[in-house]
Amino acid sequence: MTNEQANTSRWRAFWERGGWWKAVLVAAVYMALYLGVGWLIGKLWGGAITEGGPLGSAINVLLYLVLPIGIGAVIIVVFLLLSGLARRVFAAQPVRGRWWMWIAVAVVAYPIVLRLIGIDYASFAPGVVPLTLLAGVFIGVAEELVTRGAAVTLLRNAGHSELVVAVLSSTIFALMHTANAIGAGFTLTVLITIPYTFCFGICMYLVMRATGSIVWAIVAHALTDPTLFLSTGGIDTAAAGQQNGFLIIASTGNWTVILMGIVALFFIRGRADYGVTATRSSTAMTTGAFATPPDK
Repeated sequence: MTNEQANTSRWRAFWERGGWWKAVLVAAVYMALYLGVGWLIGKLWGGAITEGGPLGSAINVLLYLVLPIGIGAVIIVVFLLLSGLARRVFAAQPVRGRWWMWIAVAVVAYPIVLRLIGIDYASFAPGVVPLTLLAGVFIGVAEELVTRGAAVTLLRNAGHSELVVAVLSSTIFALMHTANAIGAGFTLTVLITIPYTFCFGICMYLVMRATGSIVWAIVAHALTDPTLFLSTGGIDTAAAGQQNGFLIIASTGNWTVILMGIVALFFIRGRADYGVTATRSSTAMTTGAFATPPDK
């Protein structure tokens, strides 16, 4: 084995062992790079930004959302490939989903459908809608791969129960969104967003468990954020002005997500078959003991 191969092996073994602090580290480094990219974009092309906020024009959407989050998505994908975590992140879920977890799928889906119907697309400048939808794809990929991807896998690798996995990965997800306070400050809407994103993270975890794949969590997230932005006219802002019936009903989705996220905590069970649990089981078998299979 060459030195390069040995270094690669040690690097991958480091991540293979997992750990909650490694999940936090991945999210922290990702956010630092993401914010750094955003700062650099602002320095280079900030003069092109027009009035009206992130959705004020196509160039605003491109510079505020598409470029920074798109680069962030590339960064996390490259990390997952280099760390060896990608195989487990994109594999079928090691713990079976339960029937009730499909409720989370419905809770996330109905606001998306209603917003897609109710959004006043004509009220936006040319190019804003398609670019916002593209940004949504990048958001879904980046944020899900950091949290339901890297964080969940690292926590499972360390042998944590699925309840701990869901809670810690969703906490990381919520804390990532405190970055939205940069510039605007901790407004009431931003403060409300933090517990909401925790519960939304729980729902995304349930979507992943119910469907058996992180891909569907990515799709759900990729549709949630842009439709929410377009329905309210901004990021982490309350809807202004009169809204149609579809958007009024869709707004109840925020509360159903919170309710689902809280109630689900009392029912999440199980433990993945790999990580510390698998290691302990193998050790027990070699010493003649009978390993207790994980609760699925």
